[in-house]
Amino acid sequence: MAHASSDPSFVTGSLMRHVSVMSLTSSIGLMAIFAVDLIDILFISMLGQDALAAAAGYASTVMFFASAINIGLSIAAGALVSRALGSRTDDRARELAASVAVFAAIVGLLVPLVALPNLPFLLALIGAEGEIAAAAERYLWIILPTTALSGLGMTAVAVLRAYGDGNRAMYPALVGGGVNAVLDPILIFSLGLGLDGAAIATVLARLATMLTAFYPAIRRYGAFVLPSPQCVMRDFRVALQIAVPAVLATIATPVGVAIVTREMAKHGTDAVAALAVINRMTPVVFAVVLALSGSLGPIIGQNFGAGQMGRVRTAFFDGLIFVGLYVVVVSVLLFALRAQIADLFDATGGMRMLIFLFCGPLALATFFNGAIFVANASFNNLGHPSYSTWINWGRHTLGTWPLAMAGGALWGASGVLIGQAVGGVIFAGIAIWLSLRLIGDPSDRPRKVSFRHKDLRMHVVCNRGHR
Repeated sequence: MAHASSDPSFVTGSLMRHVSVMSLTSSIGLMAIFAVDLIDILFISMLGQDALAAAAGYASTVMFFASAINIGLSIAAGALVSRALGSRTDDRARELAASVAVFAAIVGLLVPLVALPNLPFLLALIGAEGEIAAAAERYLWIILPTTALSGLGMTAVAVLRAYGDGNRAMYPALVGGGVNAVLDPILIFSLGLGLDGAAIATVLARLATMLTAFYPAIRRYGAFVLPSPQCVMRDFRVALQIAVPAVLATIATPVGVAIVTREMAKHGTDAVAALAVINRMTPVVFAVVLALSGSLGPIIGQNFGAGQMGRVRTAFFDGLIFVGLYVVVVSVLLFALRAQIADLFDATGGMRMLIFLFCGPLALATFFNGAIFVANASFNNLGHPSYSTWINWGRHTLGTWPLAMAGGALWGASGVLIGQAVGGVIFAGIAIWLSLRLIGDPSDRPRKVSFRHKDLRMHVVCNRGHR
């Protein structure tokens, strides 16, 4: 079967165009995922049983950690495949993609084997009890066994992005979201399955997402070879070196959210309600910012693999410029619509004031979170993924807790949000400095060449295993 050219698409042409196209297409997929999450909660809440909605919330917390592992593996797939394509070792790219897919399948089998027998303990650990815990456990028994489908789908999407195919990388999330949105009301209401119906719809959506991702990756690019044990064992260490720090970096985010929620709780229910609205609004209106790390990564990875460090540096700055322009435009829109947004959530008093604060100056501070995502893309694709871990954990602990506490003591609930934003400014500065130091370090060039030669030698050995 003839496949599309695998020539690295990001090593030539306008980098700003590449950044814009990849970020916008990635964000559409993200928005589809967030929209489906909202639809799920909406349909479950329409059952009129608060316990079921709470059970879905507790189950989502448990599922997050499985998703974090899959996200880490997908970041490893994108970084390794894009670097191999940039260095024009196409067979190596296919072997790496296959190896990471095998890791995703293995993890997808191990996670439910470990988690399912321990669900009562895990749910009790996060505060679920009684009827709510029982419903959450039943929900997880349906969804957790399909962790492998989710991991394989994420891996295939990352590989498509590594080939520079932003459009086809966007379709799996749209298809999965469509399947979920159509099946939710049928299974929940028409068939009377309730919460179980929502879980089944998610399982079928995961299957649709995976198939929609693998089909173009295999048919158009031949992006995966038939994996051999020799290849998989060879690639285990190099994939783990990226995946583990990426998983740890991902887990840092809910820790930061929990810290801010705890500090907000000291200032009353209005403050917590406002924070809940802000936390749900942010990923939707700033989806492009959240997509930056995954979308910019292949651009940096291909150019690093090709040894074009000048283009790597330009891509980094173009990423910062792009996120700056996007944040300014969205912040202006939020400011103009702040009253309507507050009215939509029936916000009054302190809740309304906090939403106005976010839709005003604090929305601009999202730029600094975006800068951290741009830096994370450089760390993960230039061979220093542990930097992402340290920056993310620093930002969500030292850059959140003391500053949110101090802000809360000085200015109340508004100060908590201000303190959190100041922490983002500090750690964005550190992340940008580290990235520029990494990109501008001449010692990275010989390391890159060594990586390529070593890969070629191992590629020959691995191919013998295929014969």
